[in-house]
Amino acid sequence: MARKKIREYDSKRLLKQHLKRLAGIELAIRSAQITESKDINELSVREPWLSSEKLVVKPDMLFGKRGKSGLVGLNLDLAQVTSFVKDRIGKEAEIGGCRGPVTTFIVEPFVPHDQEFYLSIVSERLGCSISFSECGGIEVEENWDKIKNVFVPSETLLTSDICAPLTGILPLEVKGKIEEFIKAVFTLFIDLDFTFLEMNPFTLVDGNPYPLDMRGELDDTAAFKNFKKWGDIEFPMPFGRVMSTAESSIHVLDEKTSASLKFTVLNPKGRIWTMVAGGGASVIYADTVGDLGYASELGNYAEYSGAPKEDEVLQYARVVIDSATASPDGHKRALLIGGGIANFTDVAATFNGIIQALREKESKLKAARMHIYVRRGGPNYQTGLARMRRLGEEMGIPLEVR
Repeated sequence: MARKKIREYDSKRLLKQHLKRLAGIELAIRSAQITESKDINELSVREPWLSSEKLVVKPDMLFGKRGKSGLVGLNLDLAQVTSFVKDRIGKEAEIGGCRGPVTTFIVEPFVPHDQEFYLSIVSERLGCSISFSECGGIEVEENWDKIKNVFVPSETLLTSDICAPLTGILPLEVKGKIEEFIKAVFTLFIDLDFTFLEMNPFTLVDGNPYPLDMRGELDDTAAFKNFKKWGDIEFPMPFGRVMSTAESSIHVLDEKTSASLKFTVLNPKGRIWTMVAGGGASVIYADTVGDLGYASELGNYAEYSGAPKEDEVLQYARVVIDSATASPDGHKRALLIGGGIANFTDVAATFNGIIQALREKESKLKAARMHIYVRRGGPNYQTGLARMRRLGEEMGIPLEVR
């Protein structure tokens, strides 16, 4: 699975929408998203409660400890929220050693409360771990010894017996309601292919659970079966991470194809670059470079899979080669072109796109003193490898085929 973080706004949207569908539980969640492109006055017309209630506003940028960082506005009216956002949106902040602009906020009704609970569910190899505490909120780490845990094996329903260690010491007047809530959230977790879900804290409003702060991650490889349930979901970049021009071009290309095209620059000055077919193989290649002691020289992580068309591979290879050959410094570099044994991808066809890109970039490859290493298996692999050998002979560059 690929664990992808989503914004708090989307986590709460999915929770509200699907708890009602799956368990008949109606949550009184109301939230709105504020970005640089949104007019707050127009937003207040669509969400009238913004003008009539006291509010909470905070960044929705995939980082935690917002309260401890002074980035949460509490018990504000709409004018104060507008001022709070105006003073911070687009401005750089430093969180956990990462710096980046704050571009997105979530605003919600201010909910006075006395009790704060903690709940998290984490997907693991053989099932899910559920953690619960009656001492949630910003001091949860100081009360970590009070968190109770249970493990639910895959394909197992969360019963009252399994849930009992979590809620056993709760007062009777809230125990049943919270147990029902935990079981419903677990059902939602499985149904929507969450990989991580945390509410820290949630509270009770008129006896009903209400999440005050929430984080979520989804398995993005399950998008094919959940696109209707998820709706207009966003997988933002980690805070402080901004795509380079090269990464952005591959991202745009990836969104337009049914194949998978991934490219992340790790070290622009690296001497070892990869162009690997298959998600598993791409990870193995990167790990092997690190295991051999050259992690600091690894320029990128790259993966193409899902039988991309020859033209898509050509465009992809151009970007990878341009990045790998940038700013020649006289030192030798290596480009690893490989992958696992393909099941259905025509190796010769994808190699045609790579070969054309290598021909186009011949002068750059020579200026960067690039050494190319090729290894691949699958349909038509012998034809593809033979063409690569001929290319090396014709271009007069170091190109080794295994």
